[in-house]
Amino acid sequence: MGKDFMTNSQGHQVPLDMVSDIDKLRDQTVRGIAQKAIDMRDKLAVFKQELRDDLASYLQLSAERYGKSYGGKKGNVTLMSYDGSLMLKLAVNESIVFDERLQIAKGIIDECINRWSAGSRSEIRALVNNAFYVDKAGNINTARILGLRRLDITDPDWKRAMEAITESIQVSGSKEYLRVYARAENGEYRQVPLDVAAL
Repeated sequence: MGKDFMTNSQGHQVPLDMVSDIDKLRDQTVRGIAQKAIDMRDKLAVFKQELRDDLASYLQLSAERYGKSYGGKKGNVTLMSYDGSLMLKLAVNESIVFDERLQIAKGIIDECINRWSAGSRSEIRALVNNAFYVDKAGNINTARILGLRRLDITDPDWKRAMEAITESIQVSGSKEYLRVYARAENGEYRQVPLDVAAL
């Protein structure tokens, strides 16, 4: 015998005859669509692994032709079909964080700016403060920090700070992205969308 109640969002068991038809229909609709999405997610996870395995097999075979094995740290790879109509791109994005040496670098930079304050470099203080800005989630903008290293400043202390920034970089993880592209009639490559919203 089926359940004679439904559990509401507060965790209370409500007798079925006290639940309106529209609430029952909404529940069935949400559950039906959500289950289809969950099933598709599971199929996509298997599909993604199959793609990775197929690509890894090809890369290994290609490397063996030159007496090498395709292993270790994988980088970015682009493969084309023979006629150029299809393209695969494997992109590896590394996440980086900074250790305590970043704060040491900030201290050295502050000392540099204080020394330069007699000059006309107030823009650099704004640039540095912007680079070291921490957002509400406690994250620091990696690109801005790394951008400081591109400034053409020859001061020895500044260079020491830039070395500290470089040495403070730690790779916290990496993600692989495999994207498939098909060439359109106008010759441009368009990514084959696997995101429901992009279809």
